[in-house]
Amino acid sequence: MHPDPVPAAPNDRRTHRAWLLAVPLVVLMPLLVRCATAPPPAPGDAFEVCGKRFDIGAPVLTWREPGGYDAYRLGPAFDPAAPLDGERRYGTRSGLADDASLADLQQVVHQFVLHFDACGTSRQCFKVLQDVRKLSVHFLLDVDGTIYQTLDLREKAHHATIANDGSIGVEIAHPGAWPQPLNADMRRWYEQDEIGWRMRFPDWIEHGVATPGFVARPARPEPIAGAVNGRVYHQFDFTEPQYHALAQLCAALQRVFPRIRLEAPRDASGRVVDHALSADALRAFDGIVGHFHVQQNKQDPGPAFQWDRVLDEARALRAAR
Repeated sequence: MHPDPVPAAPNDRRTHRAWLLAVPLVVLMPLLVRCATAPPPAPGDAFEVCGKRFDIGAPVLTWREPGGYDAYRLGPAFDPAAPLDGERRYGTRSGLADDASLADLQQVVHQFVLHFDACGTSRQCFKVLQDVRKLSVHFLLDVDGTIYQTLDLREKAHHATIANDGSIGVEIAHPGAWPQPLNADMRRWYEQDEIGWRMRFPDWIEHGVATPGFVARPARPEPIAGAVNGRVYHQFDFTEPQYHALAQLCAALQRVFPRIRLEAPRDASGRVVDHALSADALRAFDGIVGHFHVQQNKQDPGPAFQWDRVLDEARALRAAR
């Protein structure tokens, strides 16, 4: 993380023209071919797959729209003085061509991976992914429920190691989970007022939340404790708008990608598994997983995440359409 505020918006069209002129044509040609499959859509409630739009029912900003986050950019997004590096932050899914059809993609994509971003806001998350770590994720879900799509879902985003080829990923804005409750790190992000606990953004973050004056309050009033990958963590819950938007996104993804079942890995008692799956079990599972189901060294989306709430709401939405 950087202690200074982010100075520039990520989707400046003048910046796009500048890097198009600056990057060699041989580097740009695959990108131009993939991005030219559809005209820029109007802002709305839809995500994009293979150049086609699919309704979600929740606010969405794609990488094509002002205010969106563009992971196709071949360099840093937030520092206008930084040189372009010509590096793609995404790849091609194994076994699929760059121009793979939706039907081809539906045979391959079988998981939706849920992360918390540990950055607190979608703007800060995209800054870290794009400018610092040179990684990517398909969706960002901010504290106010706004969904940002950074790439066409045809692309392989670099977000979950061995799950990348067959998955879609979302980074849910949240500061994280900690081994100790209400420690100094947690208190950097949360404070109490007359209503209860609320998020507060550190001074060095330009939060970029789309809803003016939005106050991010946990859906439950106190921190939640629980075991993830053999260790107990403490975490405040996600916000109500995040839960509603995520359920809508899950339902819409299942409609487009039938292999993504509205189910999570469960043990013999029916409880959601709280640890990483074996490589074989992960490959065999069709549905929605946490990052901690993919890697033993991960905790996200954390012990506070309400799996059954999201899955039940997504199933109800799916049944109604």
